[in-house]
Parts: sequence; structure tokens; C-alpha cells
Amino acid sequence: MTTEPPRPEVEVRRSKRRRRTVSAYRDGDRIVVMIPASLSRKEEAEWVETMLARLERSEKRRRPSDDVLLQRALGLSDKYLGGLPRPESVRWVENQRSRWGSCTPGDRTIRLSARLQGMPAWVIDYVLVHELAHLLETGHDAKFWAWVDRYPHAERAKGYLLGWSAAAKLTLPPGYEAD
Repeated sequence: MTTEPPRPEVEVRRSKRRRRTVSAYRDGDRIVVMIPASLSRKEEAEWVETMLARLERSEKRRRPSDDVLLQRALGLSDKYLGGLPRPESVRWVENQRSRWGSCTPGDRTIRLSARLQGMPAWVIDYVLVHELAHLLETGHDAKFWAWVDRYPHAERAKGYLLGWSAAAKLTLPPGYEAD
């Protein structure tokens, strides 16, 4: 039996200046739906459901499956790390609240926090490259960062994750902070 993921917190913002348009976006762990102030409660409820469905479809397009993640990691390994790190599996996990990803070099597995889902592809790619580099160097020493820095968006992605964490009032795990 599969269970539905918990529904995100939804914040509805009514605007007197907004006449016809309705929009929605993710703000951390909640969804903000912006609607015209003139809508009835029934119309509001209908629009919230519509916008949640639209946002889910949009995020699903940006949320690759585990198989796609593995292929993506192998491509990144080939492109930036000379094809040296070869993970056995790459998968999304729900239980990482203080990490963006983790790697177990012994069994060559990589896990990415589901919190990354919906973030820009270049940020997910950075976390994949970071974890792939752990298959070559286990610590966060200069050799490790030399591998990671082969990814051209590494500094930009570190800044993105730092900003996201600050906005969500989270502490970045070791190795992801901007140096």
C-alpha cells in the first residue's frame, strides 16, 4: 500500500491590485498561492487545488527518477571527473534533513535529499558532482575540492544552497558551505 506524501502547507495571499491572475510558487516547504481579493472562498479553494496540481506537474518535470539520476551522475562523471567515479546507484531519499546528499564509497551508493527536488538542474548537478567526488576522495580536503571545482557552476550552486538554507533557517552541513 502506497501512502500519499503529506500535503504541503499552503498560504493564500489575496491582493486588491490583482484582478484576474492567479499564481503559485514554492517558498521553502510551503506553497504560496496569490489570488485576487475579489474571489469567493469557493473560487479560492478551486484555484488552490488547480495551482497545487500545476506546481506538482511543473516540479515533476524537474524531478528525475532514480534511474535518470544514475544516468545523469554517470554523464557528469564522464564530463567533469574523467569517468573515474562510477556509482552503483543514485536515489532520492526523504530522511536527509541536514544534508543535501550523501555517499557511501564502500558500496558506491549516492543518496540525494528530496529537498533538492524542484531546484534548478545545475544545483542538483553540483550535489551529484560533490557526491561523486567522494568516490575519489572521502574527506573535504584540497584534493576533494579540486575534483568538485571542475564543475563550472560549483561556486554558484554553493551560493544558491547557502541562500536557500539561510532563507529556510537551516545550517548547511560540512562541505557545502561557501568557502
